[in-house]
Amino acid sequence: MKGGSASRRKTLIVRTPAFRSGVLFVSLPGYVDVLGPDTACPYGEGVAGVFKVLFYSPRIAPNTGNAIRMVAGTGCELHLVEPLGFDLSEPKLRRAGLDYHDLASVTVHPDLTAAWAAVTPARVFAFTAHATTSFADVSYRPGDVLMFGPEPTGLDQATLSDRHITAQVRIPMLRGRRSLNLSNAAAIAVYEAWRQQGFPGAV
Repeated sequence: MKGGSASRRKTLIVRTPAFRSGVLFVSLPGYVDVLGPDTACPYGEGVAGVFKVLFYSPRIAPNTGNAIRMVAGTGCELHLVEPLGFDLSEPKLRRAGLDYHDLASVTVHPDLTAAWAAVTPARVFAFTAHATTSFADVSYRPGDVLMFGPEPTGLDQATLSDRHITAQVRIPMLRGRRSLNLSNAAAIAVYEAWRQQGFPGAV
């Protein structure tokens, strides 16, 4: 069916596998299908949702578009927490994601509280340049949340102090470098976590 107000649409799940009853699917730019609990996962059994990538208030559309393409290729979920610095229908976002939107699991949450409700009780690893632990020293488990902050500031101290965060980790860089591109950092993290699981479902 078509329809739903713009404000309602923002909190719907974009092409998410229906493992629970009453899951709403959105195929951009806003066509909504309601699928039941017996709907087959479009990505193949045991593939979707291996890890959850969480972008807190991302600001740059192409970075999120690149992440959409990345989660489509790895079977992860992408969780976006508002406010966003762009509209999900922006051409730059769709161009970066190419034709992968129908294969990607993307959920937009109105705030961090709603995001926590959706992803807990999973472990949450917050990626920040201020951490001392390398992301490569973590033994990841399926279902873990990999959390990233907005461009260009990253996660603020108040967010990093949130009780839902299991640990803070960093991606190693040469001295004097401030940060990596958001979508690049997310891809590095996902592929390390996925590698530790043996790349299930990959060819």
